[in-house]
Amino acid sequence: MSDLMIEARDLTKQYGPATALKDVSFEVRKGEVLGFLGPNGAGKTTTMKILTCFIAPTSGTAKVNGADIFEDPMAVRSAIGYLPESTPLYTEMLVLEYLEFVAKMRGFKGEDARKRIKKAVEQTTLGDVIAKEIRALSKGYRQRVGLAQALVHEPPVLILDEPMSGLDPNQAAEIRDLIKAIGRERTVILSTHDLGEVQVTCDRVLIIAKGRLVADDTPDELRDRAGKASYFVTFKGEGADAAKKARDVLGDVPGIASVRQREAEAKDELLFTLVPKDATDVRAAIFQAAVKNELVMLGLEKKSEGLDKVFRDLTTGDTAGAAAATKSKRDAKIDEAREKKKARDEGKKSASADEGKKSAADPADSTKKSDASKGAEGDA
Repeated sequence: MSDLMIEARDLTKQYGPATALKDVSFEVRKGEVLGFLGPNGAGKTTTMKILTCFIAPTSGTAKVNGADIFEDPMAVRSAIGYLPESTPLYTEMLVLEYLEFVAKMRGFKGEDARKRIKKAVEQTTLGDVIAKEIRALSKGYRQRVGLAQALVHEPPVLILDEPMSGLDPNQAAEIRDLIKAIGRERTVILSTHDLGEVQVTCDRVLIIAKGRLVADDTPDELRDRAGKASYFVTFKGEGADAAKKARDVLGDVPGIASVRQREAEAKDELLFTLVPKDATDVRAAIFQAAVKNELVMLGLEKKSEGLDKVFRDLTTGDTAGAAAATKSKRDAKIDEAREKKKARDEGKKSASADEGKKSAADPADSTKKSDASKGAEGDA
């Protein structure tokens, strides 16, 4: 059975002359936490609404858990737990009352409904507020209630649109941990414009800009796009002579493009920033050069560019070019997967053919197997 949970193909959505989405395609597999990233108005919420059957695309289609959004929208809705950006809650209800209402709307009754509600409450740690009115809850707890309603029917796919919006850092951390825990059992799409959340929560990142998909990578792969890392080296020493010696030693390290001295925190320390020529890790070479030249190293740190630079580059530059590059990369992955499947199928056919030839070449063996089978039936 395929582990492909979401398959979007060439999704396009137009509102009159305005194009909200343009040929957006991607796949999400079981157990993946996918970050869907983009600036406001990029097309994130439009994509979420298409996947959840709230609106139809102008062209293209999508499948969720094997169900097509046009051919079987009810199966799509059953497979998804959805938390919109503005959490829709009946605030005059008690938490338990609201979850009972959601379970009933989903078609669950009696003991089945109670078990599902209990599990959702445990997953979202709502036990302490289960008997409170929703309007009396903090923003963080309201988000938990929204998550609980999305989990009541135990869907294999969870789609969360800006779940950390408006939360303070403590509340956001709690919801983040909750999403990571849920992601171990389900496929999760996390739509956000918060780069930090994507870095710590998601296994993979899609970036959309001006309705086009401009990146499909892991957080680490995206950081690699930002260019080379920088190295920060601290030596023990003071004075112009010590600084010159250290600078000369670092400048001679293979792979270093430039060395710049910075102001150190302590008087008897020398701090340098090193920019490498390429992506090769030069920490070992720096350490060996320091030992060889009897320099006392107090610190060595490698710092990569964050996702914020990649995000700015991808969403403010040539989005059409970035989209084309992303599509080419995705098509290559699809072709590779198809070739593997083809090779596997051919292997099965070859094994089956060999077995057939063996049986034809040794009819006596086939007769023996048939007699043995009849004997076993007689004994039974």
